[in-house]
Amino acid sequence: MGTPEFARPPLVCLCQSKHELLAVVTGRDKKAGRGQMLLPTPCRQEAEKHGLSVLTPDSLDDEQLFRELEALKPDLFVVAAFRVLPEKLFALPRLGSINIHASLLPRYRGAAPINWALINGDKETGLTSFFLKKKVDCGEIILQEKVPIYDEDNFDSLYERLSKLAGPFLLKTLEVIEQGACQPLLQDNVLATRAPKITPFDALIDFGFPAERVRNFIRGLSTRPGAYSFFRGLKIKIFAAAVAPYPENGQLRPGTVLPVRKKLVLQCDNSAVEILRLLPEGKKEMDGLSFINGFKPKPGEVFGEIEKNSEKQK
Repeated sequence: MGTPEFARPPLVCLCQSKHELLAVVTGRDKKAGRGQMLLPTPCRQEAEKHGLSVLTPDSLDDEQLFRELEALKPDLFVVAAFRVLPEKLFALPRLGSINIHASLLPRYRGAAPINWALINGDKETGLTSFFLKKKVDCGEIILQEKVPIYDEDNFDSLYERLSKLAGPFLLKTLEVIEQGACQPLLQDNVLATRAPKITPFDALIDFGFPAERVRNFIRGLSTRPGAYSFFRGLKIKIFAAAVAPYPENGQLRPGTVLPVRKKLVLQCDNSAVEILRLLPEGKKEMDGLSFINGFKPKPGEVFGEIEKNSEKQK
């Protein structure tokens, strides 16, 4: 059971393994692109390559879905980047249901563990396999694998790396279960942290924080969904930034353009951040120098102001 690109490598590994894969449950086709064509999910695309049965229910509480899965007499459900399963469903298989989660539980329970590990400046994350329980991401842990977070990582690179590791990690988990060597561990709820879904409102950059924190926020959302600010009434997505030398010219308003030659450097809290890659509304992605040459921002102008052209935004 999975939907996005993250779940494709585990599905591929299952298809290439000794295990018998009975069916794939995934999301409905969605409209995408300029033509708004209906496109199948990455998991559906992969499943159809292998001639697998694919189920795309509107609701996981659907009685017909339950009956179809029950008829398969499954030993195990494998869940990766999917929806929350009702208890009736996850208790159906003979051995229960397992989930592959992109964090070292109990840290970062929730929908966006990769984003939040980067936003918080963590140096390490990982993968956890666990048995599903009624409370989300709280089941007993089967295996964990630590994965370093590199300084150059952003959401896209860490997402891809964890996704590739998830396939072999899943097979290790299945081997432990199959051999009867599984000794699941209870999670320590005292150590639990949350990783809620990132909404568009959450992606707005606050330059009032120190530069390192601003940089981590940007890399944690790059390029999906993309951290953003406003400049001259235009929405500007910012995909990459670096901590910059801070000129001692007094604490200016956060987001203020600083007088640095050929670099787009903005004021943060007693620090400064250089904007390296950005996407202005209605334009193509560009580097900081291209933005300077095209928009010619003046020292003293501020990123974050939207009131002057608020009607234009609508």
